[in-house]
Amino acid sequence: MTQEELADKTEVSARTIQRIENGEVDPRAYTLQMIAKALEVDYNLFVGIEPDEEQEIKHVNANNWLGLLHFSGIIPLIFPTVLIWYYKKDIIKGMSEHYRDVISFQLKVWIGIIAASWIYWKADVPIPLILVFIVNGVFSIFSTIKVISGESYKDISIFKSGSKTDRTKH
Repeated sequence: MTQEELADKTEVSARTIQRIENGEVDPRAYTLQMIAKALEVDYNLFVGIEPDEEQEIKHVNANNWLGLLHFSGIIPLIFPTVLIWYYKKDIIKGMSEHYRDVISFQLKVWIGIIAASWIYWKADVPIPLILVFIVNGVFSIFSTIKVISGESYKDISIFKSGSKTDRTKH
């Protein structure tokens, strides 16, 4: 196939094809995708990523987003958690399950904050309030590390009746 024929099939100029071939420029990802499609070859052939490696990159990226979702629980504000879930719910498998667990945890932390604040107000004892924030931070960091490393995490709940269920990262 000539450079002109490839240019016609890819909507890339013949001069650009020539510059890419001579190593004068590094083509953009879109250009490489168009060339791969025109040549009927796998795009990964050009970028040097093996299909298994590409899957691993996607898996690590998903773990990082799920970890960020869990880490957002360290701040007992629900809004950041909702934003992360909203933008990634259709992209990352298992995001909704993790979201429910984090929101549930944050709501329980709020119950603890309210109860501890009441104790502080009535008895002037700040220890329960401090403990709520420490426990929240420890559990949020612990579950974040577990999720990022691809391990299962547990929905730790003192309010849940029955046995604790194992949640696995997807």
